[in-house]
Amino acid sequence: MSAVGFLLLGFLVTVVAWVSRRIVRLRRIASALDNIPGPASSSFLQGNMADYFGRQGWKFTEHVAQDYGGIVKMHALCGERMLCVQDPKALYTVLIKEASVFEESDAFLSTNQNIYGPGLLASMGEQHRKQRKMLNPVFSAAHMRHLLPTFYRITGKLRDAISSQVWEGPQEVDMMSWMGRIALECIGQGGLGYSFDPLVGGKMTDEYGNALKRLFPTLQEVNLWRELLPYVDWIGTPSFRRMALDLFPVEAIHKLKGIIDLMSMKSTALFHAKRGALKIGDEFVVRQVGEGKDIMSILIKANMMADDADKLPDDQLIAQMSTFLLAATDTTSNALARILHNLAQYPEVQGKLRAEVTDAFKEGDLPYDKLIQLPYLDAVCRETLRLYPPVTFSTRVPREDSVLPLSKPMIGVDGSVMSEVPVPEGTLIVLGVLGANTNKARWGADALEWKPERWLSPLPSTLTEAATPGVFSHIMTFLGGKRACIGFKFSELEMKVVLSTLISTFTFELTDKEISWNQSPVHYPSVGTDATEPCMPLKVGLVNRV
Repeated sequence: MSAVGFLLLGFLVTVVAWVSRRIVRLRRIASALDNIPGPASSSFLQGNMADYFGRQGWKFTEHVAQDYGGIVKMHALCGERMLCVQDPKALYTVLIKEASVFEESDAFLSTNQNIYGPGLLASMGEQHRKQRKMLNPVFSAAHMRHLLPTFYRITGKLRDAISSQVWEGPQEVDMMSWMGRIALECIGQGGLGYSFDPLVGGKMTDEYGNALKRLFPTLQEVNLWRELLPYVDWIGTPSFRRMALDLFPVEAIHKLKGIIDLMSMKSTALFHAKRGALKIGDEFVVRQVGEGKDIMSILIKANMMADDADKLPDDQLIAQMSTFLLAATDTTSNALARILHNLAQYPEVQGKLRAEVTDAFKEGDLPYDKLIQLPYLDAVCRETLRLYPPVTFSTRVPREDSVLPLSKPMIGVDGSVMSEVPVPEGTLIVLGVLGANTNKARWGADALEWKPERWLSPLPSTLTEAATPGVFSHIMTFLGGKRACIGFKFSELEMKVVLSTLISTFTFELTDKEISWNQSPVHYPSVGTDATEPCMPLKVGLVNRV
């Protein structure tokens, strides 16, 4: 049999096994979940997957978040049921109380293993615990203080670059492009000790950085194929699987393979160069980008000094590099873009924020504690992260039968009162970040309004007395528990440095171009609903010319 014939036979066997497993699971899960309210399936083949996860899925996500109870039944592929969990007590059970039962899905883990390697997003159990233990100190507030001068310096370059564009008068500027470039440079220098972009006019030319930018859009193209990964990524040797991919007749998969290969090559080379510099001595390290204060330099040094039981092997350290870059770039850049978009829509908020920042910075750059605690800047950031989480969902799968308790009973399809929901093993659980962040019973009737002022007064008792298990500010944007976002302090600091610099220097207004926000692994803006390229044009002017 030819190599192509063997590949096609293997693919057919994999698809049959996948469908058979889903049919068996469907019968078991369907009966247990049929009494839970939720939207009707759009089709047997796709269920609600395209409605919820598709590029125009934001309205449907809001519908699920607002129009049902704390747990919502939805439909996955081929008639299978899945649950969207938004209730705080149920979320606590999934993320903290029974975190060892509700784990990441096999498709999620396999995808991350193949993209990043055995890093934080692809590890489980003891391996994940060891990695978190090693990483926690470098993402602490204490270390963020060391990164602050780096962030101020990088953001100063951004200010100068945009100033050159609008020096003659207000101009239309694609702020999404600049937010992507500044976020990548901040994690590049602060995380890896590597500079991707001099932040001058034109476009970024670094091939490593451009590969990272192409990853998420390419992943969106192969979304359904990712479901098959757990069934095939154990077959044969790595070289055999690479050969199979080369023969696979899907162009997006070939494109994804090229991106991953480049990322792996660059990360490995950078890792060995950085460790070599550390072995030479501190005098050589401080001459590098980041001056040895970047997260990877400190992590490699800590690993070299760790006890044998706590040491991480090289492949796990290298895997953290791409993990940091991908986790920190689009999430932070798109959150910044959303804030600028909102400030352009609400000039009174923009003016109030500019007044606070201008007064605070009149004697120079602020130290860490004062910057982080600026009340209105903090309120603008928190409110945007609450109402517009860059990542609106994450998933879990119970490894055994379980029960999710509810903080507020809900009415089942048959009219009965449900205070808990049985969840069969293997049920896909979607963590409803938006639903948790905008629950009107907890946040108030104005939960769907963008109101930074809500953070300047004590939060309602309905929220504080039934706390959401989020790691940040009563919201689920950075999740919670042992798999919460480890870099939320890094993101918060970067956002506040960038915003304080931009808002004190520039004014932002809407143009006549409609800005549409697209659902994807990370939300992104485009011009209109048909365009797929990230873009957010705003009219930008200099404050001192107004």
